[in-house]
Amino acid sequence: MRLLHTSDWHLGRAFHRVNLLGAQAEFIGHLVATAREREVDAVVVSGDVYDRAVPPLAAVELFDDALHRLADLGVPTVMISGNHDSARRLGVGAGLIDRAGIHLRTDPAAAGTPVVLADAHGDVAFYGLPYLEPALVKDEFGVERPSHEAVLAAAMDRVRADLAGRAPGTRSVVLAHAFVTGGEASDSERDITVGGVASVAARVFDGVDYVALGHLHGCQTLTERVRYSGSPLAYSFSEADHRKSMWLVDLAADGSLGAERVDCPVPRPLTRLRGTLEDLLADPALTRHEDAWIEATLTDAVRPADPMARLTERFPHTLSLAFAPERAPDDPGGSYASRLAGRDDQQVAEDFVAHVRGTGPDDDERAVLREAFDAVRADAAVREVAR
Repeated sequence: MRLLHTSDWHLGRAFHRVNLLGAQAEFIGHLVATAREREVDAVVVSGDVYDRAVPPLAAVELFDDALHRLADLGVPTVMISGNHDSARRLGVGAGLIDRAGIHLRTDPAAAGTPVVLADAHGDVAFYGLPYLEPALVKDEFGVERPSHEAVLAAAMDRVRADLAGRAPGTRSVVLAHAFVTGGEASDSERDITVGGVASVAARVFDGVDYVALGHLHGCQTLTERVRYSGSPLAYSFSEADHRKSMWLVDLAADGSLGAERVDCPVPRPLTRLRGTLEDLLADPALTRHEDAWIEATLTDAVRPADPMARLTERFPHTLSLAFAPERAPDDPGGSYASRLAGRDDQQVAEDFVAHVRGTGPDDDERAVLREAFDAVRADAAVREVAR
């Protein structure tokens, strides 16, 4: 069975205020064409279909167009909700859409109930594990201390139990939306840390033939059977070096597999430039970047006049401008933003405690801070879904 694995479409998302809907529509066309030309047997979409719980109408219309085109092609599609999606909204009409061969899996309670497709060698069971927010699904899965690993492990226990009751030789595919240990993150993914831990071990998924992951935006192979497709478009300059693609996976009769990357259309290349303003304007080696989307970091000791206007004369698609004067590491003139770079909310809070009290928090206080951040994040997730 030939699968086309994609994820993290983030329909409706902009790139530094640049509307990407046209580029996203081009990707949908490329997806449909690939499914047709490469004779794909099933498309799997591993979450974050939309960029937010209440997407703009244009994004909903593009999603509707994608569903119709896939259904018209006659290629079954299995799709789960991600942490950016409203699972309940995305799942509206799932029963009816299912009849057209579009299988939306947004309910955590159905983790052990697969979509079963068949080829000449028998059945393939597709298990959809939508994004599992630990605080919201702990009761469903009977875990005492909510964590990503605990709820995913409980969901996978249901998968393995169902699979054990099926005919020998039944192959299995799991769709999941999670941060799996060994994956490399980028700046455009929403933080899903719980209790100071965001990732789960790949061993949680043992016992199935292929795991189609979503959440991280870089295409990655964690093991032969556990892979991220990544997002089809770049959504931050941290993805400037990404090769955006989908996985074309051939699942053989004995469960062995082969995987090939299929490149996605690139609307415009991304480039990160760093140096003084005069150097960036004069360097002939930068000519090849003049048509790219640009993130420029100026290292001038003194902020130059009209830097954005001057940059856009040479690089008309400059979208982001930052200042990082070259200073000694202990220079007190360093910016507040630079001092916070790379630090998460927990670390910033602990630093604040140390600043106002003279000593950092002890273990109990750290635990209270973690619980507070987890509670706020879970509450925000509930409120977003309820809107």
